[in-house]
Amino acid sequence: MTETQLIVRENGKELSYSFADLMRYHGFGFPGGVAHGFKVLERALPLLAGGAPPERRQIAIRTPFKGPGARDAFEMVTRSLTEGRYHVDPELAQPERGETLKGYVFILRYGDTEVRLRIREGLVRAEIKALGRQAERTAAEEARLEWLKKDMTERLLALPADAVYDLY
Repeated sequence: MTETQLIVRENGKELSYSFADLMRYHGFGFPGGVAHGFKVLERALPLLAGGAPPERRQIAIRTPFKGPGARDAFEMVTRSLTEGRYHVDPELAQPERGETLKGYVFILRYGDTEVRLRIREGLVRAEIKALGRQAERTAAEEARLEWLKKDMTERLLALPADAVYDLY
């Protein structure tokens, strides 16, 4: 089985990124967020330029999601944070989807094409959000949080992107 690659272009030359590449850039803090960023890009990139790899420096991203893992994934692939095309916008949240899911909304724009994605239900455990927000954690809670991060990462990566993020 070959590892999925995200493919973009820079000045017409193809660049490809694996999840492992994104993790090397991000580090170890938020692997689940990196997995979300990877799945968002895996889902959106083929839709942005009619199936061809889009020019990475022309992709803009808006989201209410504040997580550093996803942000780093987007930055590595698109350079959108450095170049001012990545915006965290709390107004994009969908509170009607509940506290756990409301922020998993991503809008990617490439020229005149816009792709709107949101997480499918059942993929993010409320427990990970609650423990992640908790200011102080016991050793057992910290271990549980690390397990939850690993679990979410593995579950997301095992699924095709269209089983993780829906168009809306």
